Amino acid sequence: MTKNLAIENSLLSKAERDRKFRKKLVKNPKAAIEKEFDVKLDVDHKVYVHEQSYSETHVVLPPPSKFSEAERQEFKTGATSLEFLRKTLHDPAPPPRPTSPEKPKIRHSMVGTKALAIAARESIHRGLGFLESVIDENGAWHCIRSNLANPNIPRHFERPPFISGFCALALAGSSEPRAQALCTATQNYLAGTTEYPGLWRYYQHLPPDLDSTSLCSLALENHPWILLGRNIEPILANRDEEGRFMTWILDDDEPDVVSVFRIEADPVVNANVIAYLGDRPETRNAQIWLEELLNKGSLAGTSKWYHDPASIYYAIARAMLRIPGTQNSLGPLLASRIADLRDESREFSDIFQVAQAITALHSIGHLGYVDGNRQLERLINTQREDGSWPELLAFGDQSLRWGTFGQIGHGSESVTSAFCIEALECLASVMIA
Repeated sequence: MTKNLAIENSLLSKAERDRKFRKKLVKNPKAAIEKEFDVKLDVDHKVYVHEQSYSETHVVLPPPSKFSEAERQEFKTGATSLEFLRKTLHDPAPPPRPTSPEKPKIRHSMVGTKALAIAARESIHRGLGFLESVIDENGAWHCIRSNLANPNIPRHFERPPFISGFCALALAGSSEPRAQALCTATQNYLAGTTEYPGLWRYYQHLPPDLDSTSLCSLALENHPWILLGRNIEPILANRDEEGRFMTWILDDDEPDVVSVFRIEADPVVNANVIAYLGDRPETRNAQIWLEELLNKGSLAGTSKWYHDPASIYYAIARAMLRIPGTQNSLGPLLASRIADLRDESREFSDIFQVAQAITALHSIGHLGYVDGNRQLERLINTQREDGSWPELLAFGDQSLRWGTFGQIGHGSESVTSAFCIEALECLASVMIA
């Protein structure tokens, strides 16, 4: 989590009243910031401090756009150009591997708690081995884009920054050195894909969006732009009249290629923004809106991109960690909503839903609402020999409003595996405790 979103103001204030600190900050700003706030900044990012005087004024220009004017003009028509979209995709992806029927391999009633905990740790190790084999040399994670309504449309790999931030955050809580090494590699990739002042976009032909920006900011918390809160102003400016955060950041010169299929105030996007910004006056209306959705008990039609209510609850649980008191006031309600997702046999619909439900319940301290051993068994027993879990739909437009062209899904074995490892870590930590 971002440690302090007011660090830059704090730096200016201390430099004003503390002459010794001011000299250190001017002479070696990176070391001064790291020592003062107990952080470790991105090693490849340089930090400069300019000291103005009564006879000198400094104007700091932002970095130029990463895209040429010709590219920006191409973006404006790219939304309707399949040829342009192909430039953002990679090699055609193979068909999904069949999901084999779950075969019970381990049962708590047969092996006991200690053996189950050992099996969970072994499962995590095998899962990390699989992820190490599929993440590219730049630290980028991949996802597979497919058309849910027409299987004849080719499937393609894609590597937007969102996917890397999405999955790296799932591994961030693991104490395994291999998991932390994966996160470090991903942070380097995300640092290279950000646009000033700390914004990210899913595809080049789409505007920056708050879902990508908030998750990548959380994953890249020690980048100076993020640590100093440089992207907070454009995020806060991107709210509707009700104070909810809108998905797309549309500057005057940004191509508005999303207006025809907008659902602006998405609950997951708002929850992710709250997780980044924390509890502050500017996020209160978004907090109230999410609480109203929980009280209402129905999420139908509230999200265009997240088909599973568990994904919405997962995001809300992460946001609750940043808001004092909500674990006590809203925790039981959120836990009951998650538990209600199970069917008559008290099972979640698939292993991706299991993973997000378990992590959300653990985050808010209400894992007791489900049988943890039963879910742990399911996570272990659905893992493949190569350490992966099956490719499942993680997010995507489920509406048929735009016909088969608009019904796009995103998911991969890598994505499922990252979230299953996160859930296993949650369950293993409880068993050890």
